[in-house]
Amino acid sequence: MFAQPTINLPDVVAEVTAAFGRYEDALVTNKVEVLDELFWASPLTLRYGATENLYGHTEIQAFRAGRPAVGLQRELLRTVITTYGHDFATANCEFRRAGSERTGRQSQTWMRTPEGWRVVSAHVSLL
Repeated sequence: MFAQPTINLPDVVAEVTAAFGRYEDALVTNKVEVLDELFWASPLTLRYGATENLYGHTEIQAFRAGRPAVGLQRELLRTVITTYGHDFATANCEFRRAGSERTGRQSQTWMRTPEGWRVVSAHVSLL
């Protein structure tokens, strides 16, 4: 029989919130090495961006290395982090880039690994 995972254990929410905050800081300050670290180093990891589809950590890493480091600042409008048990979570946010009126959306699936919390799947789009 399947046991329902405990949703939003406070200590797990705190861990994922900290990992998400670290990711957000690295994103807007272009700390590529941290972004690379926070994506699961696997060919199964994927990231669908506003203009690109990236399959595997290698493609995601190459995208980050080649991306211009301008216009990265953004304001988070709403963030929802939900944890499922001790090892799985989702982080979803709405954002607006500095100087833009468009709203963007970002979804991330996080998994606890031996190295810590890692993004295993991500999607970014603009309304």
